Order: sequence, then C-alpha cells, then structure tokens
Amino acid sequence: MAEGGSLRNRTRFGSRSNEAMNHVDYPDENFVEEIQLNSDTEVMEKPRPIQIVLAHEDDHNFELDETALESILMQDHIRDLNVVVLSVAGAFRKGKSFLLDFMLRFMYSQSSSWIGGNYEPLTGFTWRGGCERETTGIQIWSEVFVVEKPDGSKVAVILMDTQGAFDSQSTIKDCATVFALSTMTSSVQVYNLSQNIQEDDLQHLQLFTEYGRLAMEEIYKKPFQTLMFLIRDWSYPYEHSYGLEGGNKFLEKRLQVKQNQHEELQNVRKHIHSCFTNIGCFLLPHPGLKVATNPYFDGRLVEIDDEFKKELRELVPLLLAPENLVEKEISGSKVTCRDLLEYFKAYIKIYQGEELPHPKSMLQATAEANNMAAVAGAKDTYSRSMEQVCGGDKPYIAPSDLERKHLDLKETCIKQFRSVKKMGGEEFCRRYQEQLEAEIEETYANFLKHNDGKNIFYAARTPATLFAVMFAMYIISGLTGFIGMNSIATICNLIMGLTLLSFCTWAYVKYSGEFRELGTLIDQIAEIIWEQLLKPLSDNLMEDNIRQTVRNSIKAGLTDQVSGRLKTN
Repeated sequence: MAEGGSLRNRTRFGSRSNEAMNHVDYPDENFVEEIQLNSDTEVMEKPRPIQIVLAHEDDHNFELDETALESILMQDHIRDLNVVVLSVAGAFRKGKSFLLDFMLRFMYSQSSSWIGGNYEPLTGFTWRGGCERETTGIQIWSEVFVVEKPDGSKVAVILMDTQGAFDSQSTIKDCATVFALSTMTSSVQVYNLSQNIQEDDLQHLQLFTEYGRLAMEEIYKKPFQTLMFLIRDWSYPYEHSYGLEGGNKFLEKRLQVKQNQHEELQNVRKHIHSCFTNIGCFLLPHPGLKVATNPYFDGRLVEIDDEFKKELRELVPLLLAPENLVEKEISGSKVTCRDLLEYFKAYIKIYQGEELPHPKSMLQATAEANNMAAVAGAKDTYSRSMEQVCGGDKPYIAPSDLERKHLDLKETCIKQFRSVKKMGGEEFCRRYQEQLEAEIEETYANFLKHNDGKNIFYAARTPATLFAVMFAMYIISGLTGFIGMNSIATICNLIMGLTLLSFCTWAYVKYSGEFRELGTLIDQIAEIIWEQLLKPLSDNLMEDNIRQTVRNSIKAGLTDQVSGRLKTN
C-alpha cells in the first residue's frame, strides 16, 4: 500500500508468523534489518516521532527544528512529490496520539486486516493513560509514506501529532499557535473532541482558524481544506448512529444557521463554513471500561470494545485510503514536500514575531471590552460637555476659563469611569483610567486650538507677522542701501519678496481651501518667527514702556509733593 521513507530509513516490522500474516506487524525493539546499499551494509534507525516545532514553556514561544524537518522532507525520493498531511488536534488527554498509532498500522499494513492482532501492543507516537499531557509542540512521523493513488500518481503522506490544547501550562496564544500552524500546513485537520460538539468548541475553532488566517499573506474565500470533527465516546447512537453518516447528520444540525439564533452564534457557524472547503464528522464510540480504568493498558485490541474496533476500521481508511487522500494545496496550487518545508519556515517566523495580535481568554477579552466601553462613555461625556462650552457655534472663551472648565470636566469623567462596574480588577482597570486621562488631554488640546482659531488676533497673527517682516526688511534695506551696504540691502529685498509671495500664497489658501499643507507650513513658520523674535521684542518694548511710564509717574508724583511743600512754606 505504501512505500515508507527512503531505503535508508525503511525498517521491517517484526517477524511474520502464520497468525500475523493477516495483520500489520509492529516494530521489534530488538531487531533492525540490515539493508545492502551500494555494497555497503548500514544498520538504520527505526521510524519514530520527530519533534519539528519545539515549545518553550519559559517564554511561551515556539521554534522550528529546521534540520529535523529538512532531513524528513528533503529526501531524494519524496521531495518533489505532492504531499498529503493529516493532522490531529484538539484538547489534551483525549487520545490523539492513540488514534494516530492506528493510522500508522494502516499505513504499514499490506492486508485488509490492518488493525492488527488481539495481543499486540500499540506503538508509534508516544501515548499513555492519565490526566497529564504527553505531546508538546508538533511532531511528525519520521517515515514519509509514498502512496500510489488510483490515477497512478504518487503522493507523500505525512502524519502529524500536535500538543493538546487547554492544559494547565499553555496560554491561549500557545493553543492558538499550535492549532493554527497545524491547520495551515495540513490538508486534513482532524478536530478531536470528547462526547459532543459544545458551543465553546466551535468558538475555540473560530478563534484558532482566524488566528491562522491572519498569518496568511492573502485571504482566500476558503483558506483551509478538509476539517473532520471526530467525536470520541459518542453516547447517543439512538439519535445519530456511529460513523460518518450519523456524524454528518449530527454536524449539519449543529452547524445550521437559524434565523432565530443570536447573531454571535450565527457568526461562529458562518465563519467555520467560510474557512474550510470540506467539513465532515465521524462519531466514534467509547473504547470500553478496560481502556479507561486500566493504568497498564498498552493498546492491545483484546481489551478494546468490538464496537470501537468496528468503527475504527471505517474511520482510518476513510482518511488514508489511496482513493480518499487529499493533497495539500495553498492558493490553489499543489504543495510538494520541498514547498512544505518553506511554508513551515515562513509561518513559524510570523508566529515568533509581534505582527499578529495575541489571542486572549474570554475573561480577558470581556474585561477589555467592558473597560473600553467605560472609557468611551466617559470620553463622550467630556466631548459633549466641552462642545457646550467652546463648540463651533460658541464664541471665543478666555484660555484660563477654558482650562478651569476642562479640569472640572476631567474630574467628573474620571468619577464616571470609576463608578461603572468593570471586570478585570483594580490593576487592570487602572491602565484604562490612564488611557482615558491621556485621551481627554488630547481632546482638550484640540478644543484649545479650535478656541484659539476664534480669536481674531490669533487668526491675524500670520498676516501680521509676515507684514512686520516685510516692513522691517523694507526699512533695513533702505538704511543699508543709503549707507552703501548694497549686499545686505539686496538680501533684505530678497527676504521681503519671499515674504510677500508667502503672504499672497497664504491668502489664496485661506480663500480657496486648496494647498492646505502649504498654508499650514506658512502658519508654522510665522508662529516660529512670532514666538522666537517678534514676541520677545514686543515684550521687551512693553516692559521698557511700562518701566518708563512708572518712572515718569513716580517723578511727577515727587515733583508735585515738593511743589506743594514749597508753597506751604
């Protein structure tokens, strides 16, 4: 059925007895066949799961083991073949690796009784019973299976195992990254669920697929290929029978969009339909109490219920039989093993960077929305109140009065923000209060500029400044020309001409509304001239005039007093 790996990586599976001829053989741990290649004998390593995406728990980041992945995908006999990638993803401790090992039996088998003998342990991807997670990151089987399809073409089949979601050591971002990476690189994603499809399962699927779609450079109508819901431990065969037919009927009901549904529920279902080209569902019974309660269970079929084995014989060929294989496509083009290596490199870089938003838990997302709504409400109160004070139809108000009103309203709005019941705790809410204060200050700055624009003297500052510069240049030009300093006079005339041109341009901009950027630039230059030159000069002149006036007043007062005394004497 399948050509596994290169000759260098090929391992015989056990010794075939008469009893074992009707089922797949398993890797004998004490036997590795020596293969003659080019007159050289080499003892090769058994196929095994290879970690290609490493999970770093300290900083919750992921790293691609390019060397390991390249050693698998760039083998001469497979690197240019179209690739089929079957991935199993879902919550942790739900039997993903256990299922993949039966898929390995199918891929290695040469007979119809691929499921194996009753007393053979299940080996391949590591798995065990218990409540603690086993797989981390992403693993693929080291042996790539070459399968001939009914049309005669050969494809490379890769089996992928993923870290279980929602364990005690993984963040929402970790879960989303693993699920998104496996979905983006696989042609068939098996979504492994327990007992039923809950609404939160669909919401998590929506979040994870959207996180994957964000990372893709171009968004196509349906960016992913096949999604298979696999419902383990199905307990309602009297409503929907085990297998694909019952599963698809159940899934059709679960994903149906109804008019009386809440918009949120409708959006989840529409999103899932928009992401995958094909969606199916398979209902699998419970494997039995011996499997669930025996701590020493090692996968022997004798301990598994017959109903489970019956449905398993239907499920695995449904996914991996040559006529059912789904080749990986991206942007409508078939992907080879060589291409898949490059896609892995590109995708992992995106998730290692900071370009994508971090997915959040439902509590955090709700708390953020709750606080943002409180910020928006308080800011709206501030803006409406300030409009009543200095809006577009209000006259100019003294800056000191405006600032006083601003401070009063700011305090009122902060009290309003604090009075709203919010989620997230004190520290979390304090960040949003600081954001509110910053936004209020920014809004106040805009109101201040708008108010200044109503001041006739402020509006006339630019033309007055330009006129003052022209007048000064005219006087200096005349004086320097009179005493023979013609070069300075020429420079002054040039500045005067440029200033006149700027004045005319500014007047045209204000009249027509065109070239607003140029008008703003002239205003800024005039502002600099006013602040750095004319205002200090006028302040000095005012101080001198006031000082002289005070002196004259004092002198006049003293003179009057002396005159009065002389007359008295």
